[in-house]
Amino acid sequence: MKSTVDRRNKIIKKIQNEGSVRVDELSEEFDVSTVTIRNDLDFFEEKGLIDRTYGGALLRNNVYNDPSIEEKKKINVEEKKRIGEYASTLVNDGESIILDSGSTTREIAFHLKNKTNLTIMTNAINIGLELAGSSGLEIMLTGGVLRNESYSLVGPEAERAMQNYYFDTLFLGVDGLDFDHGLTTSNPLEAQLNRVMVERSNRVIAVTDSTKFGRHSFSFICNLDPIDVIITDKKITADFEDKFNKRDIEVVKV
Repeated sequence: MKSTVDRRNKIIKKIQNEGSVRVDELSEEFDVSTVTIRNDLDFFEEKGLIDRTYGGALLRNNVYNDPSIEEKKKINVEEKKRIGEYASTLVNDGESIILDSGSTTREIAFHLKNKTNLTIMTNAINIGLELAGSSGLEIMLTGGVLRNESYSLVGPEAERAMQNYYFDTLFLGVDGLDFDHGLTTSNPLEAQLNRVMVERSNRVIAVTDSTKFGRHSFSFICNLDPIDVIITDKKITADFEDKFNKRDIEVVKV
């Protein structure tokens, strides 16, 4: 089962990077039958990630192509700064919070250094380093396996560390958010850890720029029900805002 998950993760990355793939080339690259590859592509098509073509597949336009954390830092920079600054105002001294990995949650971290008696758990080593040395903060890292693309720690060790605690607030970054697919991210291990974060938090705040709405990525995190607040930019459409409000999700535009 693990080999199937690993292979599919590599295949979807290849499709995201190249835009299209051929069955015969994938069969040769992964040393499996063309029947196995077709089953993999059928799986992705059922998830809404690709469109099948004769002898191969194409990436769907509404599927989020996950860039590295360094690339993400250059995308919608001003929007992320405003989101991060506002999100920090929702944190009170004495609270315990989770900062998910990501370029937007890193912006939140910049504005938390003057808080006092704050406990912050994160799975992002760059966020941990950013907050290191702040006298009023207790910083906890999850441990786990390092993902070089995102500077995030994932895997069973990270999940076990998270399950030992309960938190006031989770600030969750996502790669995609829509009403059919819920919240999604590109990596299965990251999604699994995110689910544990949601389960262990009293309040869940999604922080994302509006380009992520109506998109979905490879791995399902959760549906929209656990989300209490979405902090986004002012480019969110009226239709999306209305649908969120009808689900009792507060939308903050900054």
